[in-house]
Amino acid sequence: MFFPDLARPRVDPTALITLPDDDSELFCPGPVRDDPALGELVNEQLVAWAGEMGIYPDRLDHLRRCGFGRMIMLAHPGCDDPDRLLAATKVMVAEWASDDYYLDESEVGADPATTAAKFGLLYGVVDPVALPARYTSAEQRYLQEEPIARAFRDSMEHLAQYTTTAQMARFQHQMAILFTTLDQNASWRHSGARPKAWEYLSHRQHNSYLPPMILCDVLSGYELSPQEFYFPPVRRAVLMIGLAAVLINDIHSAAKEHDDDISLPEAISEEENCSLEQAVRETVAVHNELMKAFVAEATVLSAAGSPALRRFFTDLWAWCGGSREWHATTLRYRSEQSSDREPAPAV
Repeated sequence: MFFPDLARPRVDPTALITLPDDDSELFCPGPVRDDPALGELVNEQLVAWAGEMGIYPDRLDHLRRCGFGRMIMLAHPGCDDPDRLLAATKVMVAEWASDDYYLDESEVGADPATTAAKFGLLYGVVDPVALPARYTSAEQRYLQEEPIARAFRDSMEHLAQYTTTAQMARFQHQMAILFTTLDQNASWRHSGARPKAWEYLSHRQHNSYLPPMILCDVLSGYELSPQEFYFPPVRRAVLMIGLAAVLINDIHSAAKEHDDDISLPEAISEEENCSLEQAVRETVAVHNELMKAFVAEATVLSAAGSPALRRFFTDLWAWCGGSREWHATTLRYRSEQSSDREPAPAV
C-alpha cells in the first residue's frame, strides 16, 4: 500500500475479518509483505534472547508460538534486516512482558497495588538514571536480578545502534506515556472502578502500540524530523491510527481476557447494557471511524509535508495491515488447534 492509496484505501477482501453473525468489516489494509522465513528467523532469535534475559522462563514454547518475530516482520515491511527487526521485537516483547509481570498476570507476581512503583523503577532503565556513586551498586543489583529490567536494558542498547538521538528521545517519551497509562489501568483494578467508554478511549490512546509503531523510520533507515513528528496536526493523526491499531487487540482479546481485563468492548457493554457481541461490533465501528479520519487528515498533511512525512504515514498504514494479520493468526488469542488463517473469534 503506497501513500497515494491513502486517499481511497483499498481493503484486501481476502484479509477481511468478519464478525460472527454479522457482516461488519474492519476498515484496514492487509499485510504488505509476508516473509515466513524472515519472521521465523527473528522469532527464534527473540525466544533465545528471552531465555537469556530470564523472562517467561517456563513459557518459552508459548512465547515461540505467539510469533512476535512474525508480527514485527509483518508490521515493518520496509525492513528486511533481521537484526533491525530483532531490535524492534526485543523492545516490544520487553514492553509486553512488563505488562504481564507487573499488571496482568498474578501468577508471575503482578499486583496492581505495586504496579506504579515497579514501572517507576523500570523507566529509570528506559531513560537511564544517573545516581550518586554510593547508590550505583544497588541499582546494578536491580539490573542484574530483575528479568524485566535486564530485558529492557539489553533491548534499549540494541535499539540504540539504529536510532538517532532524536529518534531515541521520542521513543523514551512514548514509553513514559505508556507506563503512566499502565499505572492508570492498575489504579482501576486496585480500586475496582470501571471507566466510562470515553475515559477508556482517552487512556487507550496512549496505552497503545505507538512505541513499536513509531520505530518504522528507524527500521526503514530514514528519519522523520522532530519538527514534523511533534507538529500538533501530525501528532493528532498518529495518535488516531495508534488508537485504531490497538483496538484490533481489544477485539481479538475480548473472548480470552474479558473476565479480568478492561477493554473497549467491556466498557461499552457495561455502559450501554448490551451484549459483548454487540459491544465488539461497536468497537469495530469506532476503529473504522478512526482509520477513516486518519486517511483524511494524513492525506492533507502529506500534500504539504516532506517526503519523510509521506513515507512515515505510509509505513504506519502498512504497520496496521501487518499487525492485523498477526492478530488474526497468532496463538496468543487463539486455540492452538485452530487453522493458521482462521480469524480469531471476536467474542
